[in-house]
Amino acid sequence: MAYKISDECISCGACAAECPVEAISEGDGKYVINADTCIECGACADTCPVGAPAAE
Repeated sequence: MAYKISDECISCGACAAECPVEAISEGDGKYVINADTCIECGACADTCPVGAPAAE
């Protein structure tokens, strides 16, 4: 199951920089993950300072 970014996101961009398939982009007020592109590697969750990305 693809990762999803919660409302805890502080829009720092750390997750987008770490995503190996560029599935993360800046959305309206927080970053979002394209579920069709996400490979569920967890790199975003490992780098997020507030733990916003999580597996759905």
